[in-house]
Amino acid sequence: MVRGVILTFMELTKDQIARYSRHLIMPEVGPEGQKRLLSASVLTIGAGGLGSPLALYLAAAGVGRIGIVDHDVVDFSNLQRQIIHREADLNRPKVESAKERINSINSDVKVETYQERLTSENAMEIFKNYDIIIDGTDNFATRYLVNDACVLLGKPNVYGSIFRFEGQVSVFDAHRGPCYRCLYPEPPPPGLVPSCAEGGVLGILPGIVGTLQAAEAIKLILGKGEPLIGRLLVLNVLDMEIRELKLRKDPNCPICGKNRTITKLIDYEEFCGIGRGQEAPAPEPSGGVEITAKELKALLESPRNNFVLVDVREPHEYEICKIPGATLIPLSQLAMRAEQELHKNAQIVTHCHHGMRSLKGLEILKKLGFKDVRSLQGGIDAWSADVDPSVPRY
Repeated sequence: MVRGVILTFMELTKDQIARYSRHLIMPEVGPEGQKRLLSASVLTIGAGGLGSPLALYLAAAGVGRIGIVDHDVVDFSNLQRQIIHREADLNRPKVESAKERINSINSDVKVETYQERLTSENAMEIFKNYDIIIDGTDNFATRYLVNDACVLLGKPNVYGSIFRFEGQVSVFDAHRGPCYRCLYPEPPPPGLVPSCAEGGVLGILPGIVGTLQAAEAIKLILGKGEPLIGRLLVLNVLDMEIRELKLRKDPNCPICGKNRTITKLIDYEEFCGIGRGQEAPAPEPSGGVEITAKELKALLESPRNNFVLVDVREPHEYEICKIPGATLIPLSQLAMRAEQELHKNAQIVTHCHHGMRSLKGLEILKKLGFKDVRSLQGGIDAWSADVDPSVPRY
């Protein structure tokens, strides 16, 4: 049972008995369990792929108060997996679209929205008024921020992540088991782990993982079953394989260990390299390692155009869209092919989807002795947004 869930002496109404009848006839839930759900409060971080199914199912189950944190607006590419939003919601704030859809399912649910980016300055204030925090984010910076705030406040953190065909689910509760940092003490270096925007995700996968997260939250509220505390569920829908990994609490964990070194929140965008061009201020390109889409356009239109544009994406991405004149050399092949296909004295611009892999490609070329190399800031996505809208965005 979740600490802080106060069971009131409410009586279920006739409509509530009819609505939740399939819960009420289950001895593990019953009237008392349904009252716990109606009295509970859950905060979802993100109204995207994971946040969509979990919010819808929590609302349908009768969780009385649901909070949603998301600063973004609905984009066309979201509709492949973010089922809480519709075509009519394009360009609307996600929190508004989600609230409307939730209340169309269950008008009794109180939905509280936070159309803002979760930061070290607001996380504690937002989290403190909820029983359970559910992490539906897609970047490491926010995952560490959510974990740290939950540990400091003593809140359970229902974790989920998705990538391509694989998903993970766990419950991190430092009072009863490990936290996220016990598994991953520090964020990975920028660009090491691709995001869903770079690597893709099967649309149905967040539906599966998000629903599992909702199930874990409901179990915590009811105090029934065995939550995934100290266990990491790993599923691969391509092979339809499900594995369970045992997790142990790290006595030297920097935030939940005996001698903690983290006592307050910090923001991790700089460490994780997220949001370049979207979530964090990008470095000035002039004289640096990056070039903007408009600067690249000027280079292409220059009569002294003698540079090489190298596309380091994968062939299947190149088939989706391309910048005219770009040479495709996938990042995994760049070190092997560069010296044979590129001149070391040539001016080179690397590009990818959003700009992270191309920075890695720049590093590879620099180590090989190529001197004049820059990376397209924001990748082909920025090219489409700022220069040529006829290039499809994906």
